[in-house]
Amino acid sequence: MSEFYVLLGVARDATEVDIKKAYRKLAMEFHPDRNAAPEAEAKFKEITEAYEVLRDPQKRAMYDRYGKAGLAGAGGGFGFHHVDLSEALNIFMRDFGGMGGLESLFGGGRPRADARRGQDVRVTVKLSIADVATGVKKAVRFKAPDRCATCEGSGAKPGTKPSTCSTCGGSGEVRRQARSMFGQFVSVSACPTCAGEGAVVLEPCEVCRGEGRVRAEKTVTVEIPAGVSANNYLTLRGQGAAGPRNGPPGDLLVMLDIKDDDRFERQGDDLVFDLPLSFSQVALGLSVKVPTPYGDEQITIAPGTQPETIVRLRGRGLPVLGQSSKGDLIVRVHVWTPERLTAEQERLFQELGKLEGEPPKRSPGFWSKLKEALGA
Repeated sequence: MSEFYVLLGVARDATEVDIKKAYRKLAMEFHPDRNAAPEAEAKFKEITEAYEVLRDPQKRAMYDRYGKAGLAGAGGGFGFHHVDLSEALNIFMRDFGGMGGLESLFGGGRPRADARRGQDVRVTVKLSIADVATGVKKAVRFKAPDRCATCEGSGAKPGTKPSTCSTCGGSGEVRRQARSMFGQFVSVSACPTCAGEGAVVLEPCEVCRGEGRVRAEKTVTVEIPAGVSANNYLTLRGQGAAGPRNGPPGDLLVMLDIKDDDRFERQGDDLVFDLPLSFSQVALGLSVKVPTPYGDEQITIAPGTQPETIVRLRGRGLPVLGQSSKGDLIVRVHVWTPERLTAEQERLFQELGKLEGEPPKRSPGFWSKLKEALGA
């Protein structure tokens, strides 16, 4: 489980400051703008991936305990994913861009990787407890900008191509030099003519009007794992809105709306079911069916069962997200007292009252029995 620590060259008890310092040093060494070696980009993504987990106390705790498998659901998302170059650059810029961006760090730089990135799209998927219990695939439909088929996303009229920007020469950035008593400074900014794209569209596509994308309806199949809760969400990389003029697409954020089930009360991965029984049923005992997310299950109520008794069905609750284990179904026994009695019922209860004797002086309270049932 020490893979991320090894990548950054820090001890397992390293402080946040140590982790940030180690990452910055390695990022300066392997950043694609400084290191042209073929393996540098892959290394840069790996160390950024490690840094993004270890800098977050919640993700780090899950990683320390379970490894990458423990990152399922950390921070709201599902599973562990490898960052791409765009994400890695954005993470680096977020924490170390500082004043002037990358130029202030090593005198060069590229336009921001997200300059033409499409928007993230947020959709909501409705789920039932049965969906949560087994996992489910859902087809979601939404409207968002998509790549223009007429110009193939370039924004240029068919038969033409975007022209190299004359201001920046196709680099997408302009550099300005200035001298001071401390030496020469270079500032780099996005080209104002092409907005950092390095090209301009002289003859725009008539369909998308030079945007390279059109409004469209998309359908995406989302695989939702078992054990999710309403505070989780899924991120589908690159499934959001298309970026202008073949810019990278945004992400699809799938929010989860889990409908309450009248039969159950959810407590994390456990489900609670309230079972009402009559006095005669708990006194004599019986076999009764109770619902679970996987179908009805037969349980036995022993004769003399007391009110608020807990019957626990192991593994009949909801799956634990990212793991093979399941929670329990907790059956709470309630004794139902009729509000009105027929004449015959009243006569029988009066006869019973003469035979049943005095109740015990003191019986364990509900919370004591609950703690006992929970093994506390």
